[in-house]
Amino acid sequence: MNVSHVMRRSFATIKPEASLLEAAYLLLETDQRGLPVIDGEGGLVGIISEGDVLHRVELDIDPPPGNWLEELLGIKEDTPARHRMQARVVRDAMTRNPVCVNDETTLDEVVALMDMRHVGQLPVVCGATVVGIISRVELLRAVAHALRPGEPDGSEGYAGPGPTSGLGRGVGGG
Repeated sequence: MNVSHVMRRSFATIKPEASLLEAAYLLLETDQRGLPVIDGEGGLVGIISEGDVLHRVELDIDPPPGNWLEELLGIKEDTPARHRMQARVVRDAMTRNPVCVNDETTLDEVVALMDMRHVGQLPVVCGATVVGIISRVELLRAVAHALRPGEPDGSEGYAGPGPTSGLGRGVGGG
């Protein structure tokens, strides 16, 4: 089975100019693990994930030390991680150049990529355009479908991901 059988085709996106507050609300509203960040030309420029939003100074979470000396002496260097934790807009907190798959990627490859990269969701692209999202949720739905009695391989009649709310709209920017 490949990505096209199980990917989420209706999903929310966000602009780089959007605030992190908008990103947090959209993540909650859509129940997505991350939002593809789309520029003015419709191209994927990054992804903003739950983790990008949660690792915040407002929650008294410390960034990883920049080096062993910083950790030993308690010096707080000016590091990229520290900048991301203080960001107010998506552009400054997002992960740039996210790992992507296409709709012909096998589910085996998707699971291996997610495990290797420690991510819970991957954008599905065709060229530079995001055409879907595949997350651990869609993979779990595929497993549940495959385990249903009378459907030994799970490939017949799979209707894809279940219903979600508030999808198909982006936030921020133009």
